[in-house]
Amino acid sequence: MNYLLHSAGGMLKDVKDKKEPVKKVRSMPVSAPRADQVLHTVKVTATGYTAGYESTGKKPGHPQYGITFSGVKVKRDKNTVSTIAADPNVFPLGTILYIPDYGYGVVADIGSAIKGRKIDLYFATTKQVFKEWGKKDVEVQVIKRGSGKCTEQMLSRLGEAIATYRYFPASVLEEAI
Repeated sequence: MNYLLHSAGGMLKDVKDKKEPVKKVRSMPVSAPRADQVLHTVKVTATGYTAGYESTGKKPGHPQYGITFSGVKVKRDKNTVSTIAADPNVFPLGTILYIPDYGYGVVADIGSAIKGRKIDLYFATTKQVFKEWGKKDVEVQVIKRGSGKCTEQMLSRLGEAIATYRYFPASVLEEAI
């Protein structure tokens, strides 16, 4: 069995077939982007959504349940990156935003009610939407404008970078988009 652990220096290390107990690493919130990484700030109205019927009209047995417009699976991870929905005329698919009190979001979805300066933040349950978010006007920071696509590989690479560095190094942003 292989384990990936965070070392004291924040790097990942591979521990193979050790009989030692694996220490749990306390999750750390992501760091806000450095000022030199912010392209600009945009005031938006942010709401929450789920993969469920109440947000998408799809039930768990549906073949497209939990799949975004870009084809990637919905994802919420406070410690790395989450999928969000936006108007592609404002934030094209693949755009990376930093949303205060939510974290990093990658535009992977669009929504029929998401027009103009509105974004929809993915949460696993409606209970989380109401408890953690609701509806807020926030100033989001645009980190990278998307190319019009979002892939699982891109989300994975961005997630690994955040888990390792707590922010996006410039080289990762250039590779991922």
